This record gives sequence, C-alpha cells and structure tokens, in this order.
Amino acid sequence: MQRLIKQTIETTLQSQSRRQFLKVIGGLGAGLTIALHTPLSFADTNNLNSSDNPAFEANAFVRINPDNTVSVFIKHIEMGQGTFTGLATLVAEELDASWSQIRSEAAATDGKRYNNLFWGPMQGTGGSTAIANSYQQMRMAGATAKAMLVSAAAQLWQVPETEISVNEGMVSAKNSNKQAQFGELAALAASLPMPDEDQIKLKKPAEFKLIGKQNLSRKDTGKTDGTAIFTQDIKLDGMLTAMVLHPPKFGSTITSIDDTQAKSSEGVIKIVQIPTGVAVIATDYWSAQNARDKLKVVWDHSKAFTKSSTQIIAEYKEIAAKPGLIAREEGNLTTALTQAKTVLEATYEFPYLAHAAMEPMNCVAVVNKNSCEIWNGEQFQTVDQMNIAKALNMSPEQIKINMLFAGGSFGRRANPHSDYLVETVEIARQMQGTPIKLVWSREDDMRAAYFRPAYAHKLTGALDENGNISVWQQHIVGQSIASGTVFESGMIKNGVDVTSVEGASNIPYAIDNIKIESTTVKQAIPIQWWRSVGSTHTAYAVETFIDELAVKAGKDPYQLRRQLLAKHPRLKGVLELAANKAHWGAKLPKNWGRGIAVHESFNSYVAQVVDVSVSDNGQFKVEKVVCAVDCGVAVNPDIIRAQMEGGIGFGLSPVLMSAITIKDGEVVESNFHNYQVLRINQMPEIEVHIMPSAEPPTGVGEPGVPPIAPAVANALANVTGKRYYQLPLKV
Repeated sequence: MQRLIKQTIETTLQSQSRRQFLKVIGGLGAGLTIALHTPLSFADTNNLNSSDNPAFEANAFVRINPDNTVSVFIKHIEMGQGTFTGLATLVAEELDASWSQIRSEAAATDGKRYNNLFWGPMQGTGGSTAIANSYQQMRMAGATAKAMLVSAAAQLWQVPETEISVNEGMVSAKNSNKQAQFGELAALAASLPMPDEDQIKLKKPAEFKLIGKQNLSRKDTGKTDGTAIFTQDIKLDGMLTAMVLHPPKFGSTITSIDDTQAKSSEGVIKIVQIPTGVAVIATDYWSAQNARDKLKVVWDHSKAFTKSSTQIIAEYKEIAAKPGLIAREEGNLTTALTQAKTVLEATYEFPYLAHAAMEPMNCVAVVNKNSCEIWNGEQFQTVDQMNIAKALNMSPEQIKINMLFAGGSFGRRANPHSDYLVETVEIARQMQGTPIKLVWSREDDMRAAYFRPAYAHKLTGALDENGNISVWQQHIVGQSIASGTVFESGMIKNGVDVTSVEGASNIPYAIDNIKIESTTVKQAIPIQWWRSVGSTHTAYAVETFIDELAVKAGKDPYQLRRQLLAKHPRLKGVLELAANKAHWGAKLPKNWGRGIAVHESFNSYVAQVVDVSVSDNGQFKVEKVVCAVDCGVAVNPDIIRAQMEGGIGFGLSPVLMSAITIKDGEVVESNFHNYQVLRINQMPEIEVHIMPSAEPPTGVGEPGVPPIAPAVANALANVTGKRYYQLPLKV
C-alpha cells in the first residue's frame, strides 16, 4: 500500500503546480459558505458575513472575521489525533497569526474542494495522511491570506508592501506608527484580487515560530469541558431515536417478526424492517432499547456463518503450509535452503479484533424527497456520500454531511460500506422529514460491527554457515479488506490485497532470498482496517522472528538489525536512538527482560525498546517503553508524543488481553467486561524521542502501534527463553 501512496503522491505533484493550487483556492472567495451547519440551539448567532461588516474569505481554508478571529476550516475529522490543532498550526504559522485568535472549524463535505491530496478526488481521513497531505496546502492557504492582508494594508496606508510586516496577528508599517489587526483589514482585503504566485513565499524552517514548538494549546479542548459537539449532542426539533436488532449470526435472515409487545411499549413510534435487521423508532434511547428487547424474531440460519475461531485459525494454518500467491520474490530460496546450516519455522496466530472506540457508532439523518442531511463523526465523506446516495436513489450532491467530533475511531468510522450511516437513512427514509438518531449500544458495536481480520502466518528462516540470515519466507493467510469495496482495483494486485501483506512485503532487512506469499480466504465475518492496518500483524511476525533468528545465530538482536538496515538510514536512525536512550546492553534487575522492535508504516519510522518484569507465579508486567519516531518535520511535538503514547496503549491491549472470539458463527464478547482493553493503571512508563528531520512530515496516528507487540514479546523471550506465536500473549 505504501508504494501505491507514493505513486499517488508523485502523480499529484506532477499534475498540480502552485499556480493551479492558487487558482483553486482563489476561486472560492468571499461569500462562500463552508462552515459546519449546526442546529440553532447551539449555533453561533453572530452574523460575521453581514453586508455592514463582512468577513474576508481568503480561500477555502481561511476566513478572517471582523472580530479579529481567524477561522481555519479543517477537512479532516478530529477524533483525538490532533488534526484541529496540527492543521491550524500550519495556517497560523504562515499567516503569522496569534495562536489565541485561531478557531478551528469543520469544513464542508466537498470531495473536489477538500479532497485528500493523496487519494485523488476524495475527501476522507485515514492512513495517517492528515498532516502529510495538507502540509503544503495549509501553509499556502495561510501565506495567501497573509499576502492579501499585506496588500490591503499597503493600499490603505499608501506605502510599499515591502514596508509591511505581520507578527502575532498585527499588521504594521515600518518607520511609522500605523498598525491594524486582521479584522480591521478584512473588508478591504476581500475586495482585492488574488496575488500572483510569485508573491506567495513560504517560510524557511529557521523562520518557524509555531511549527515544531512545544506547548501549543489544542483546538479541540471542548472535549474536556463539555462544549464539544458529538453526534450524541445533536438535538433537532421532533427528533426520534432508533435502535436496530441485528442477526445473532452473520448471514442470518428474518423468518418472522412478532412485535406485539414492542409496539405497545411506552415511547415507541414505529417498528420497521431494514436490510440489516429490525429497527425500533421511539421518543428516546431507553424506550427504543426496552422495546427492542421485547421483539420476538425467528431467524433463518440456513445460510448463516456457523464456524468458530478455532476452526478458522486451524484452516488458515493448513493453508499457510501450502504455496500462496506471490507478493514479493527475490533470489533463489530452494538453493539457499539446501545450503543452509540452520532452518527455523514458526506459525503465528492473530485473532479478530474490535475497534472498541469509546463512542459507539451513532448518526443523525433527515431524509426528504430530494435531499438528505447527516450529522456524524464523519471520517469518509466522499465514500459515505456515495453509499448513502445509492441507498436513497439520489445523487451524491443531494447528500449533505456535517462533520462532528468523534470519540475515537481507529478505522471503524472509515467503513467502505458506510454500514451504520446507510442503516440510519434506511430508517429515516421511512419517516421522511423527521430527524432520526440511530444509536448503537456497546453490545451492538462489539457484536454487529466490522473487525480487524484474523490471520495466520507461516514463516521459514535460514542461517548460513556464518550465522547470516540467508532465507526469509512468509505466507500470510486471512480475509481481504479491500475485496468488494471501491478500493479493490487499487489495493488488490495480482490477487494479493496489499493491506494483508504491508509490513512484510516491504521488509527492509538485507536478506538475499525473500519470498512473501498471500492467500485470501472468504468468510462471512465483516472486516475492515484497524489502526495501522496490515502492520498490526505483520510487524509482530517479522520483528519476533528476526529476533529469534538473531538469538539462534548467537547475535545481539539490536546489532543484527543495525547491520541489516545499512541501506535504510531512517529506520536505522530510530533504532539507534531508541536503543541509546534505553541504555541497550545495560544490566537489568532479576527476572526482567528487554526487547526491541522497529517498523515503518505510512512512511513514518518507529522503534521501541520495552522492559518487562516476570513474577514468580509467571505473571508479567510491561514496566517501561522507550520510543523513537522519525515522522519528518515535527509540526506539533506534543501531539506526536501523545500519539506515540496512545498508540502504545492501544497496541498493548491485543498483546495482553483483547480478542474477538467467534463461536458457532456468533461473537462471544459483548462489552468491556469480556473484551478487555488496557486501563490507565496498566500503562507503563513511556519515554518518547522525536528524531530531528527536515523531511516532509508524515503521519503519527498509527505508526506507534505496530512495534509495541513484538517488542513486548521479545522482552519476554529475553527473560523466559520462550517464543510467543499467538496473541494475546499466554506466558
């Protein structure tokens, strides 16, 4: 997948010049309404665009308001990863605004205007691309607005533009006492033509005042004081609440429905059947849930999925022992294996995983005859527009989506099928004009959702007579995330889903004979990407097996990695930084172990060193994690550290306790009591070090996740002498 992203970046850079960019944002001038539509109950009633005191719509991303605040329109969802802060930083830097005057707002849904530049004409957030694809775009937007304010001041004061300076939101003329705030120049700036591209000069890194600086207050702080608006906060006149009874097994259908008791329950308005189950519409959540529990549905399981996790993994392991489709092949494995001194084999098992976002799925929709409006923690705008339009037999232009904050996602809200959104409009279409809020309970989200696929890996490694790794063979078996989605043509190459093999097919170690194979298995269990996608399992298999080979060869795992990464300086750099900061090689307390892992995902490089302790009864504890990250220019160091810490915590859950279990076609786990996730008191001490870099920024939302599991397993192996081929770990 990384090669596909790289190709897309190159195509974008070749086809889009700075002048073309200026034409695009310049064509979106004053009077354009691009702010988030919100209900009047909590909307800002100040009319900043009144004819008496107009705002200055500099471009699609920046609006200078008469009250001297600056609205920065963010095209990517804020779900805790810091986009409302990071993208605003880029604008504020080039605009030379005061950080206190910046206001981040959700941009409208418009795939042409607000597209993800790495994805083509599609708006959406994912693949750790928010900062990466917007870095130049948002800086240009801020610099363009600044140039127009400078022009306005020069015209107003009748001085050359070269004598105008901007600092901390104040425009000043040199050698005079003339000063103006942005808001005072807004009206005049709005009347000026767009500047020529030669006038737009971006700052050099040495000139940065905000980019790379610490302790910038976040622009999504409403989450801590209750003022942030999530879907659950939406209250519209006449709004009703809906809940859906889903089939207990994947693929079951309805034979009959007895809704007599449910209909007579207090607060129930209507009960309707939709393609995914039976929906109860009521005046409030509790009434809907109470009535749903009284539904008596007879399910037809004749075509339902009835396997269990143990059967699935057993089948995968059998397949993994046979040849698969080739994802990468170099050298001559047959010859190298016959000449090898030592051959090691290992089979790895990875369970299904839930996203378990703190905010379960919910959505508000109003469906009318020729339009539909959505309020949602919106991650996949263009895809969701397309799927909703298809369900309603409308055009995407008839679907308006309002992007709200989301209480986490980890990939769940970027569903290629728009599952819960389509479910909402299927209900709302049956009560046209009435706002419908669909709410999934935690149990719904755990059992009827989409999961990280289960996988099995078969690995074979060989050492030559000098103890060098001469063979690496890896066969990955699991479901295809891209199959049957709009991403199939781009993500499945020669039958291989790139999301299944990423992190393995691009293994960076200098090994002469490599063969990476893949087999896609079809199952009825719904699956999709999970935070860090393929690297969630490939990093574990690669980094624990390379460790095992190192120990078998009598070599230090860290030093062997250094040797094999000679041609990958950025990976080697974070590896060395983490090892040095963790004092690799220093003596540890009794019954402690230390492990290391390094991995590249989404063009960011992360290494982690983990210390674990093992008690006399065999229980272990992750004591400390030292993390090094190279993500190019560090736009917001505090957010980078937070994302590394969050990724480590998230990645520790499936190491220690999380797994979705299927029994006779049904999900066993239903809530946090039996799908356990890491609690704050279980978090280890974490130390994050950011590699200085002048490279363009890359993502940090996901790359902190992959290395933690193998680093923990390697640390355990270091103290117990055992190797671990199954997650969660069982010591």
